[in-house]
Amino acid sequence: MKNKNKIKWGIIGLGNIANQFVADLLLAEDAELFAVASRNKEYATAFAEKYNSVKAYDSYEALFKDDEVDIVYVATPHNSHAELSIKALKNGKHVLCEKPLALSHKDAVRMIEASVKYNKFFMEAFWTRFIPSVQEVLAQVNQGIIGDVKNVKADFAFYADEKLGGRLFDKNLGGGALFDIGVYPLFLSYIMLGIPKKIIAKSIYHQNGIDLQTSMILHYENAQAVLQASIVSESDMKATIGGTKGYIQLNSPWFIADGYSVYKDENETYYSLPNFGKGYTHEIIECHKCIRNNQIESELWSHQNSLDLSKIVEEIKTQIGLEFS
Repeated sequence: MKNKNKIKWGIIGLGNIANQFVADLLLAEDAELFAVASRNKEYATAFAEKYNSVKAYDSYEALFKDDEVDIVYVATPHNSHAELSIKALKNGKHVLCEKPLALSHKDAVRMIEASVKYNKFFMEAFWTRFIPSVQEVLAQVNQGIIGDVKNVKADFAFYADEKLGGRLFDKNLGGGALFDIGVYPLFLSYIMLGIPKKIIAKSIYHQNGIDLQTSMILHYENAQAVLQASIVSESDMKATIGGTKGYIQLNSPWFIADGYSVYKDENETYYSLPNFGKGYTHEIIECHKCIRNNQIESELWSHQNSLDLSKIVEEIKTQIGLEFS
């Protein structure tokens, strides 16, 4: 880093997620939005003006070669995550890559290997792992507040209108329910119960082959997780972790919960834990901490964590017959 006081961010892929992320990035006192890039120069310039970015580029490669950029946030469509993250790492940049890391476990492995090879911080942008509610619920579970966890129930669902050229329904861009939002309930099951012994998954498909809705049962030695992802239905989007002595319910929408309730001995105890901004700021703070400590991975969401989750997703992808070119 050229400036010890501020960590300079570069953003590639200037869509909806990038807009939300940058709004939270500006809340971090030691962060600076330094450069943005789009294949469309006019769009990059407009984005830069909107958020006061120092520079705007009309190619991702030009941003990667900017010596003043410390870390690159990759917010491009899923199918480009692997190649662009590896290019950024090769050019000496730290990388925060949007979830899912890649459309195959093989590519996820390549990304982690690049982080190790070039000795640069790399993390999957699983912002949910860093919000206060999820951190505290995991701590409560690990402390045995609800006994042994036997059941996790979670979904992520919304009705999306199919629009011409829309990323969600574009198979070439890695669209569909599993990779876009199914990774969230799978993430919750993973941090609560670990790697399952068996997975059963079934999907409803679009005519182009993407999954519109996928239901998953993850079977563990002494527990199960019942999970669903859908881009064709609404739900309350609450998540429940059930144990032998009680259960915990995260506020809706659970993946950015601003609080949770513990139900035990016929009593409810509510905990309010507002997020900083929308919730992305927490992962940004984690990135800064790791970079300043010369870490190439986070202890809260490690390289191995991402690889484990990627392997679970790969198994489901195979089961439901989802193939990307």
